[in-house]
Amino acid sequence: MKITKIESFHLRHEDPGISLFDGSYDDCVVRLTTDDGRAGIGEVESFAPAVQGLIHGPDAHNHARGLAGVLLGRDPRDPALWDELYQACDYVGRRGLTMHALGLLDLALWDLRGQAAGKPIHELLGGARRDRLRAYGTIYPMARTEAAVKTQVAGRLEKLHLSAIKFAADPWWMDDVAHTTRLLKAAREVLGPDRGLIVDCALSYQTKEEGLLLYPAYREVGLLFLEAPLPLDDIEGHAAMSQFGIPLGVGDLGLTHVLEFIDAMDRGRATICQPDITMVGGFTGIQKIAAAARARGKRVVPHGYKTNIEIAANLHFLAAHQDEELLEFSTSESPLRWEMTNEQLPVGTDGFVRVPTRPGLGVTLNEAALKKFTRSAQVSAL
Repeated sequence: MKITKIESFHLRHEDPGISLFDGSYDDCVVRLTTDDGRAGIGEVESFAPAVQGLIHGPDAHNHARGLAGVLLGRDPRDPALWDELYQACDYVGRRGLTMHALGLLDLALWDLRGQAAGKPIHELLGGARRDRLRAYGTIYPMARTEAAVKTQVAGRLEKLHLSAIKFAADPWWMDDVAHTTRLLKAAREVLGPDRGLIVDCALSYQTKEEGLLLYPAYREVGLLFLEAPLPLDDIEGHAAMSQFGIPLGVGDLGLTHVLEFIDAMDRGRATICQPDITMVGGFTGIQKIAAAARARGKRVVPHGYKTNIEIAANLHFLAAHQDEELLEFSTSESPLRWEMTNEQLPVGTDGFVRVPTRPGLGVTLNEAALKKFTRSAQVSAL
């Protein structure tokens, strides 16, 4: 089996929602086709034109290569491919966009490996420890009255049967801490004692002093964890905030390499790693992060706010992961989120999402959606 064609697609849905912090309105998808007719797919949470450039661009020299040139003609089952891709662009950089490009390609490679073996990816990762995952979803922006917050939470639970809710914070939360506390308590009232509550600060706070102002409220509502509490470079601030009893999750807003996560755990004292599997080098990269976290007694709760391609990837990873963790289930209104694959991965009435069992990722591209949303496409072929 050899890779004969590599296609990348910049997909976009023009909508006012793009102005929000929601990457699911803009996407980069790749499809690897082999000489025996199989197609493996991947996507990445990134700046699509730059990723396309890294994949299809001509070689500058042997340490700054277009990644398509590394893969064409190769057997996707070759375990050396990830390292070769990594080394092919070390002159460009081993963080950031480079890892993003490796991420969507690695997802597609594992998709092909699973198809060739006739097995779902989780079997290739060591076997499933569970066949379903509890799902949580985000509400953003938060309503500004207690009644409206209750309506938001009740509506989301009725529609999606989620096991936990995450609110993305806004700077206005700090304007009246007592009022924000009442809003969080209203959410907890609807959730009851058995469903989780998470807050994603999403870089709303610049200092630990600012971020700590809401800690009494977080304790009162029994927060599961606090996500992205400070700018990622503020390692000392993270370490200081970690002393106040609420688990901190980091990584979804820019960490792309296992060494960055190790630094966040060792110096920043993060409790939870939140890698985006598409941004950290795919299945190969996230397994390195999971091993580092396990060695330190830390958790891994992957980020996932794209389409069913990423949700399927996270399901396979979490199914085989040592510990049972929550699945982030994107609640974006973007049609890319819901239309990009022929298969749906719904949240059941029990609050769980079933892990795909078909070979590979278990999801396939919806050609109509691909045609509808593609802004630009690039092809490399033998």
